[in-house]
Amino acid sequence: MDTSEERIALFMDFENLAIGAREDLKGAKFDMKPVADALAERGRVVVRRAYADWNLFEEYRRMLAEHHVEMIEIPQRMGASRKNAADIKMAVDAVELSFERDYITTYVIATGDSDFTPLVHKLRELNKRVVGIGLRASTSALLPPACDEFLFYDSLDGVDMPQKTRRRRRGEAATSEAPTTVAPVAEEPADLDQFVTQTLSGLQRSGDTVVLASGLKRALLRKDPTFNEADHGFRTFGELLRSLAQRGVVEVGDSGSRGDPEVSFKASGGQDEHAFDLLRKVIAKGKGPVPLSGIKDKIRKMEPEFSEKAYGYGSFLQFSRAAAARGVMTMDWSEEIDDYLLALPS
Repeated sequence: MDTSEERIALFMDFENLAIGAREDLKGAKFDMKPVADALAERGRVVVRRAYADWNLFEEYRRMLAEHHVEMIEIPQRMGASRKNAADIKMAVDAVELSFERDYITTYVIATGDSDFTPLVHKLRELNKRVVGIGLRASTSALLPPACDEFLFYDSLDGVDMPQKTRRRRRGEAATSEAPTTVAPVAEEPADLDQFVTQTLSGLQRSGDTVVLASGLKRALLRKDPTFNEADHGFRTFGELLRSLAQRGVVEVGDSGSRGDPEVSFKASGGQDEHAFDLLRKVIAKGKGPVPLSGIKDKIRKMEPEFSEKAYGYGSFLQFSRAAAARGVMTMDWSEEIDDYLLALPS
């Protein structure tokens, strides 16, 4: 047996998932296969439990049985809250299992309910990795940041998204055109570049002389547990890194570890050169030494989307010092104006 692989326990708040899929995905039925496939990619699932009053979800029994899910019955009782009973039973079972089965390394809590946030915190205190799964529209904003990773069911491979019709403007006549599928809006590439480069820069500043792709991915997930390269159109994280490398954002090299390349910034050239060229042009317009304050605004007049963070720098001052270190310009402190003066090399 491979003892290095993750061993996973899945706990499903099934009522939350089934009702969420029905309401958020226009009547679609919750499908276990995309969840099972996503977890199989992350490790070996050794426990699968779903909690609900199964008299209300009879049509799901066969599907769950085919995926070897143990269905825990939480019957509805007069004068009692079925939902709270299911939540409490699921939380107690998860914590109990964490003490009884120390070989289980990862707990998957499938729900969008923020009531499970304390359970997530407790499992992480017990040194367990926690992955959440929920519907994008019905997941509480409190839950994903508490997890090590959070998967939106809607974005899993194999989930068919419903077609959406365009909302009519006031006064616009109805149309008989067929509805068109509206893809989820992903972040702009510049935002993705900034997220990756800021994280890479932070890892390098923290003393990691060599940053591997796996370490970078873990750091991205620590910052944003909902991060998923598939939301940006990439099949794998390696494919995302290769795209960034082709555009000069980062450099990907052999680390000696198969399938886990080293990620770094280019020593010179690439995307940095474009940013430094903008800086040169602004300084040249000054016809002499120019104060550092105000330089960034002048660069943004030339390129409104400019941000030093997209190049991996934590501040504009850090970016300016990097430019000076590379000989792009000189940078001298002026007591008279209480600011740095920038000038092109003579």
